[in-house]
Amino acid sequence: MALWVLTSHRDELSGLSKVFQHLNWWWFPPAIVAEMASFVCFAGVQYELLKSGGLDVPRGPLLKMTFASQALTNSLPAGGAASAVYGFRWFRRFGADDTLAAWSLAGTLVASIVSLSLVATAGLALATGEGASLDLIPVILGAFVMTVAVGALFVYERPLVIVVTWAIRASRSIVGRPRGDVEAQIQRIVRWVTSVRLGWRQITNVLLWGTANWLFDCACFAMMFLAIDSSIPWTGLLLAYGAGQLAATLPITPGGLGAVEGSITIALVAFGGPRVTTVDAVLIYRIISFWLVLVVGWVLCGELALQVRRGRWSLHPLTAHVEAGPDADPDPGTLSIKGLETSSEVST
Repeated sequence: MALWVLTSHRDELSGLSKVFQHLNWWWFPPAIVAEMASFVCFAGVQYELLKSGGLDVPRGPLLKMTFASQALTNSLPAGGAASAVYGFRWFRRFGADDTLAAWSLAGTLVASIVSLSLVATAGLALATGEGASLDLIPVILGAFVMTVAVGALFVYERPLVIVVTWAIRASRSIVGRPRGDVEAQIQRIVRWVTSVRLGWRQITNVLLWGTANWLFDCACFAMMFLAIDSSIPWTGLLLAYGAGQLAATLPITPGGLGAVEGSITIALVAFGGPRVTTVDAVLIYRIISFWLVLVVGWVLCGELALQVRRGRWSLHPLTAHVEAGPDADPDPGTLSIKGLETSSEVST
């Protein structure tokens, strides 16, 4: 699949040979470090969410899994779904039960989009006049309000009940599904979403990790302008970057390939940036943030697969008892997540 991506999008890499002849290569090491730091921060988001459920995850394997999961997202036509299954299985290997693993995956997605909306909104504040001329104010603010509202459902139970009740009843009236007891279905969904309750300190940590993830990635992008002997377009950089990454969340191409390049380029050129240098900087940035990450991710995916084959990991809890949630049962044979209790045998 990685070969399919390379061959079907090789036209995006054409024309860079001339750019490479005049690159300031010394900007590449710090740019790569910044990109790696962004993945460390993204792994930090997952770590904080799993830790909120009482699970102390090994950081090294979690970081490797994060790279491998991104490689799946970037390589496959249905990469997001494959990545979610892959991440779920690794969360289980780390010791999470089904509820905590699924909740952490959903929480990671919400936290990532909320923090990206914060970055885009900050960019809008730095370029209000230009943003208004591009009609980006309603788009960015709309995305910010929507993502914060979705994130609030993970914290406040009352609005969650209202939204879930409305969604289920609307679905039944339109398509006749889901069938069965409506109240039981509502309670099941609410119980799952609130299976782990986050405190304000935990929410802050998650958002800080998520925001740092996007800012480090944006720093990598900014260095690419210096690599081609161009000035950094500070006025619209953060806004264009945030808008481009929001466009990448649409499941059109693997890893947002094409959507990110096009959105960021159009926005920066509209802010007055030179078209040629902007295109060059964006494409070189994507070589690091997409293609290099793709290679590293598949290498680490192979390493983790070898570890699994050798029996290093199994789909069982680790040697330490997992107490997920603030209401964890003190009984070492029981895993309790806010009223959901399942038997949990400790493997030694």
